[in-house]
Amino acid sequence: MKHTSLQRVKQAIIAGFWASLASISVGFLFKLWLAQWVAKADLALYHTVIDIISLSLILMTGFRSSMVVTYSQTKQDVDITNIFRYSLIAMVLLTWGLVLPYIKHKLQLNVEYFQLVGIILSMGLKVYFTNQIAMYRLYTISNRVTWLEPLAQVTSFFLCFYALKQTAIASLFYSMTLSSLIVALYMYLKRRKDIATPPLSAVHFDTGLRSFMKKSLTASMEAGASILMIYITVLLTIAYFSIDELGDFQVVVRPMITYLTLLFVFPIYRFVLPEVAVCVREKRFDEVQQIKSWLTKVSLWISGIFFVVMVFASKPLVAWLFPEQYIKAAPVLMHFSMFFIFMMLNGYQLAYIKAHGYFTQSLLIRLAGIAVLVGTFYAYRLYTENVVAVILALGTGYLMMYLISKIIERKIKLMT
Repeated sequence: MKHTSLQRVKQAIIAGFWASLASISVGFLFKLWLAQWVAKADLALYHTVIDIISLSLILMTGFRSSMVVTYSQTKQDVDITNIFRYSLIAMVLLTWGLVLPYIKHKLQLNVEYFQLVGIILSMGLKVYFTNQIAMYRLYTISNRVTWLEPLAQVTSFFLCFYALKQTAIASLFYSMTLSSLIVALYMYLKRRKDIATPPLSAVHFDTGLRSFMKKSLTASMEAGASILMIYITVLLTIAYFSIDELGDFQVVVRPMITYLTLLFVFPIYRFVLPEVAVCVREKRFDEVQQIKSWLTKVSLWISGIFFVVMVFASKPLVAWLFPEQYIKAAPVLMHFSMFFIFMMLNGYQLAYIKAHGYFTQSLLIRLAGIAVLVGTFYAYRLYTENVVAVILALGTGYLMMYLISKIIERKIKLMT
């Protein structure tokens, strides 16, 4: 029996939810355990370094959406894959040559050179295979990787810390490298069973591939802008607040934002865009509307429950899950819950916009969100010196993105 796009989206998102829940359970319990005995400053250092490296390599995940849309239209996987390969190699070398010295010498963070190189190379491989399985719409492999990655990192940490007698901070960096390599190898072996590896060759540019390259560069900048929003909150916290408040954000708040995004927002990006792109190409706009209606209901329920829980139980939850020194993170989480609905709804709207080929507009929406984030932070600082100003500014940025994308979505509907 042939499934509709809505049915495929539901199946993929529900499966992705359970995979993400398993991933979150493993990763969150691991972080809770680390918070009990690893120095707060060490954990803040580790998360900050990973953030900086991720910011550069996350640009390559921006290729994912353009790869999905272009492959669904042209089926030219050889040229698409080779363009991505050459671009990824260039980005890895650029990260190695620029970001690594920035971490070591400009920020003067005490991290070994070998650890940084290992993270850069292993994360680059992981991004390569992640984008490939997304392009081929291999949803099952994608969902398995979601829970396999944190499990691999926990196992690698135990190996480094207990068997190899490394320090806790060194074990964290080495485990990140090992887990990324394990996940990359898994994706390669599983994908090879279904689809042969496209050969490495010269790229023959035509009109379609030039359009793909333009969309990829735009989508890469958009991905960078997406991560930059969170990274800016870290920089603002570093610049205007204490190391203790930075620890609250890095150990409690940012992981919570990450987990909620993995659980409820990333499945929208991963599974809705491919199906909406196919529907748009085949002019099945009624199915697009069905997908939107279902996602809107789900978003309202999830964000509503999250808000109520944070209003009435944020302090008890933080006190139960974390040591006493992290209790000041509770009001920050409560304020973030007010804006989570806009992250979910904006996920669909950006997928809808890109499915129609409007990648530039999607980038402009992200840049507007960053501008509003920075501007409103300094506005909020006029009224409060509390760290909650950072999260309020972040939420306002997402609100502005939602409003702008809503306007663009309506204009696209009028044109189609």
